[in-house]
This record gives sequence, C-alpha cells and structure tokens, in this order.
Amino acid sequence: EVQLVESGGGSVQPGGSLRLSCTASGFTFNDSDMGWYRQGPGNECELVSMLDSDSTTYYTDSVKDRFTISQDKAKNTVYLEMSSLKPEDTAVYYCAAAPAALAWLPGVPRPPGCPRSKYNYWGQGTQVTVSS
Repeated sequence: EVQLVESGGGSVQPGGSLRLSCTASGFTFNDSDMGWYRQGPGNECELVSMLDSDSTTYYTDSVKDRFTISQDKAKNTVYLEMSSLKPEDTAVYYCAAAPAALAWLPGVPRPPGCPRSKYNYWGQGTQVTVSS
C-alpha cells in the first residue's frame, strides 16, 4: 500500500522557519517525481515545489530563495525547508508523488481544488500557520 505521511507543520512568526517532511512507503524514490502543493484559506491550491527523479527542481516564484526541496533516498523522505516565512505562506501543505512504476494506477484522489497533474498519490496534509 502506498502512503505519504507529512509532518513538521505548525505555527511560526513571520520570518521564522519550518521543515516539512514527507515519508513514503509502498514505493521507492529512485524513479519517482515528488512535489509539494499548498492550499490556502481561500482554498486555492498551488504547486509550491517539485523534485523530479532526475534531480531537477522547480519552485513557484513566490517561494524562490526561501524554500528548498530535498530528499533522503535511504529514508524514503522528501523535505521542504521553509525560511523567511510570510503570513501568505499560511496553508495546508500536501506532499504528492508520481512513482513511475505505479503510473498506471489511479492512486488516491487529489485534495479538492488541486489541479490535475502527474501526481497520483497524495498525503493527508500538514497545516502551516504564519502569524504574529
């Protein structure tokens, strides 16, 4: 069974930092594209960052130079290091996976409001609140 379990969310003041973790089971990272999405209070869902199996990374403009995506393949875990946090970063953050070996499976439903994408597996989400 494929599972993605996020952790590391919480409340932080503006300018603070958090590290989100997403530990996967049921597949390996070697051939998997991984991503982080977030869904804000208005329920808009946006792609925050991606780490593809070829190590290519992507960041949405609003988080460039503040967030860093990385992975530990030995732990089957992907991280999102977030620094200089702003109130507008407040959201539920979702980990998403697109394992090449499981691309033919329907996976699990994406969070409501999140766009169709290559990712077919999703975590349950972790809340990040940035407020003074």
